[in-house]
Amino acid sequence: MEEKIRMRYVFFGRVQGVGFRYRAQYAARALNLTGWVHNRWDGAVEMEVQGTRSEISELLKMLYEGSFIQITDVESEKLVLESESSFRVR
Repeated sequence: MEEKIRMRYVFFGRVQGVGFRYRAQYAARALNLTGWVHNRWDGAVEMEVQGTRSEISELLKMLYEGSFIQITDVESEKLVLESESSFRVR
């Protein structure tokens, strides 16, 4: 069984005003992931997500396949696991 991890991602490109956060929420919930996503003041979108590495990879794949979403760069960082039970848009 794969261990759970927590990751922080910051997405750059055309990621605001294109349904990114709601697509992330839908995909995360479908994959039983927890965490949050929100728009940053600088036009980027920040997301913290917790689950197995393969589940998180599937979430990222679903985000890249978004019709209007154009991700040009991503920063990532591994974090300490948190106790939470859902994924939400902040």
